[in-house]
Amino acid sequence: GNSYTRSHGLTNHPIRAIRKSMIDRCYNPNNKFYKNYGERGISVCDEWVNSLENFHEWALNNGWVKGLSIDRIDNDGNYNPENCQWITVSENSSKTMKRLWESDEWKRKKK
Repeated sequence: GNSYTRSHGLTNHPIRAIRKSMIDRCYNPNNKFYKNYGERGISVCDEWVNSLENFHEWALNNGWVKGLSIDRIDNDGNYNPENCQWITVSENSSKTMKRLWESDEWKRKKK
């Protein structure tokens, strides 16, 4: 890592893991969630892909605390500062269930 990462102690920071999995879902076809992200054309903005520091700064300025997960406000939108917020994991899973419930796929499965 560069001196910034060392001096800011981001090496094992939860933010780093969040960013890594967000990028992985969008760009790694081997990721088990890729079909819900990358395959649907969801991407991560350049400023976050290129810089952990930018993402870290955005996160802290937007109310991140340990235990929150990143959420896209518009489910068809990308990961970028305008479309993301921090929510609790339980809020996130109820949002996911609601989307499943509203989706045709769910209704087809029920038949």
